Amino acid sequence: MMRMLVVSLLSIGAIVTSVHVSANEPIQPIKAVKPENPKMVELGKMLFFDPRLSKSGFISCNSCHNLSMGGTDNIPSSIGHAWYQGPINAPTVLNANMNLAQFWDGRAKDLKEQAGGPIANPGEMAFTHELAIEVLDSIPQYRAYFKQVFGSEKINIDSVTTAIAAFEETLVTPGSRFDKWLEGDQAALNKIELEGYKLFKSSGCAGCHNGPAVGGTLYQKFGIHTPYKTENKAEGRKAVTGKETDLHVFKVPTLRNIELTYPYFHDGAVATLEEAVSTMGKLQLDRTFNEQEVASIVAFLKTLTGKQPNIRLPILPPSTNKTPRPQPFE
Repeated sequence: MMRMLVVSLLSIGAIVTSVHVSANEPIQPIKAVKPENPKMVELGKMLFFDPRLSKSGFISCNSCHNLSMGGTDNIPSSIGHAWYQGPINAPTVLNANMNLAQFWDGRAKDLKEQAGGPIANPGEMAFTHELAIEVLDSIPQYRAYFKQVFGSEKINIDSVTTAIAAFEETLVTPGSRFDKWLEGDQAALNKIELEGYKLFKSSGCAGCHNGPAVGGTLYQKFGIHTPYKTENKAEGRKAVTGKETDLHVFKVPTLRNIELTYPYFHDGAVATLEEAVSTMGKLQLDRTFNEQEVASIVAFLKTLTGKQPNIRLPILPPSTNKTPRPQPFE
């Protein structure tokens, strides 16, 4: 009996230690998400993958936020309608529900508001909300799905973006090696990775990259100590607020799955994590990391790769004779 009591107390102690470790760190583990409305999530997944919400019938949400590529497209800036090259790097959709706002400049307050933007953007999906609804309304199976989820066959852009956002909220990546370390598995990280994390904190990186998403919770000027040289014309928050002080102020990106979401920065000009770490040290911290320091931070960053969403591709309902036809590139 005494031995069982001691074992129980040791187990409790291990649990307390695990909680204590994560509570005192600037980064918290990601928790798995259990959807409140699985049918809405499934409908949102169909819409996320359906290219008929674009003018050409060729581009879907997944085109730029590819779920087999870290929730992005791994090119400097996405290719939209008629091969238009977008003005900014596509941020990952993974763990995007943890952001304080959406888009680099934060112009959308949440995933629901963000979901409607690309559909009507002439440089992205190049459709209109009205035509997108006409497409969905022409397909009996979609009307039935919307009735099942929302209680009515009447489809509008609000229900479309609500469903897409519900699906995107499930795209979290728990179970990274770093999360396991935070939860008490001291063997989850090796010496170099732990040195990288220590340097990540002591040098000031964690001042902006913190919380469960390791970023995404605040805005920061890009180029605090040294101006960032780029041909990209993105103004950051200034484009939203109109304030000169917000020039080149961007939402701090998440570092979760960062080894998967290259190239880096809002202009997608940096191809490797090593260069990104070195550049950020100079621009944001006024610090020149040596080769060993860069290597250790990069080693730590790679431990932030979590379990990727296990997505089974939806079978989309076929178009009908009444469905508006795709319009070829002009």
